Amino acid sequence: MRYRLLTTIYLSSSSFSLFQLFSGKRNLSSYMDEERKSFNRSSNHSPLRTHQIHDHHLSPTRSMMTVMPPASPDSPWTLSPLHTPSPSLLYHCIASLHRHEGNINSIAVSRGLVFTGSDSSRVRVWRQPDCIEKGYLKASSGEVRAILGHGNMLFTTHRDNKIRVWNVTNSDNFRYKKVSTLPRKTSLLVFPRASPQKHKDCVSCMAYYHAEGILYTGSRDRTVKAWRVSEKQCVDSFVAHEDKVNAMVLNQEDGCLFTCSSDGSVKIWRRVYGESSHTLTMTLKFQPSPVNGLVLSFSLNTCFLYSGSSDGFINFWEKEKMSGRFNHVGFLQSHRFAVLCLVAVEKLIFSGSEDTTIRVWRREEGSYSHECLAVLDGHRGPVRCLAACLEMEKVLMGFLVYSASLDQTFKVWRIRVLPDEQKKVCLDDGNPNDDMKRKMMGYEMSPVLSPSWVEKKLLGSHFQ
Repeated sequence: MRYRLLTTIYLSSSSFSLFQLFSGKRNLSSYMDEERKSFNRSSNHSPLRTHQIHDHHLSPTRSMMTVMPPASPDSPWTLSPLHTPSPSLLYHCIASLHRHEGNINSIAVSRGLVFTGSDSSRVRVWRQPDCIEKGYLKASSGEVRAILGHGNMLFTTHRDNKIRVWNVTNSDNFRYKKVSTLPRKTSLLVFPRASPQKHKDCVSCMAYYHAEGILYTGSRDRTVKAWRVSEKQCVDSFVAHEDKVNAMVLNQEDGCLFTCSSDGSVKIWRRVYGESSHTLTMTLKFQPSPVNGLVLSFSLNTCFLYSGSSDGFINFWEKEKMSGRFNHVGFLQSHRFAVLCLVAVEKLIFSGSEDTTIRVWRREEGSYSHECLAVLDGHRGPVRCLAACLEMEKVLMGFLVYSASLDQTFKVWRIRVLPDEQKKVCLDDGNPNDDMKRKMMGYEMSPVLSPSWVEKKLLGSHFQ
């Protein structure tokens, strides 16, 4: 096993430890001073820029080195060093794993199992929620780029630009079997040539339409392909964007496919009735910044689409009930650098960013207002991928959030959303407003710059 379990340690929010990686750069300190001076000037003349956000509930600043004590079997919250300022939510990091084989590129959750794909050729399998390793799947085709799970099926993409389909069984002894490879291998008697069904560059994202058994794949070659899994055939292929496809999500209710790209656009595709081909129904584009993540969130009879981009914004659209069109209704601005990934469960939205943090957002019922409930700041590098699932416990609604970062760590967070009665108790314990402001000032004045951003800054380019 190349993972080792780490005790969760919360260090100072100073960015010095990250900058040590670039100590060989002579002009690095000048950039540090430049960033601090620019922030001080902006903080003195303008408030924190927000739009339809109540971002006064921030996570505690990491001003002290605190080692988390062992969890109590009766109440894990009594021994947690994290006292979330928000009266609506409690959270703590229940596991932290560090790998020595490179970065984790993707995470998937399915039927009580967590799958992680990395720079190695193995897909690690973990049991929920304690992250006990169950085994691994191994392919001889290089690193794993993307993972998607549905029922007993698991889809993985690899360095050879192909997709593997696996059948997995969650029992006392984890078992798996490779079902097929997309596209299928040609006969050895046929002169070897490039398959027209194969992507020409790495497959970066996937989505699965349950009702039709169709797997969609998006690639850096700018194309999207549709595969009928039962027939092991590519039924449609089309150029979706002017730049690489970064993420996709599918609405299981109507089969609409949403794709986003580094060209800054979000596009909506629909399959032509009675055919295998797809047609573009709408293009959503408001800014030139690359779009890195997409997620759908449903509430009563309403559907919202969220997109995270490299400028730190999270734009969101609402679906019209009559026409089915998506109208832009607002944006969330709180991340310092690029938003790299998004995931939604119930009314909560989780965003992972290059600024090393994960933000937890809640959309108010019947309105477009969003509240930032917490900032999970345990990582020391850009948060590359996220996964989350619902975890109910008596009257508390809980969530398990899995995050992977370019600091080569994989973390598991347990989040509890308090009912209204317990929120009032938390508010009656004291007046949190002054404390909130102090924590917010401490966080704002102590930015943590990721290594990739610093390197791009030194080279004179922007992060994309």
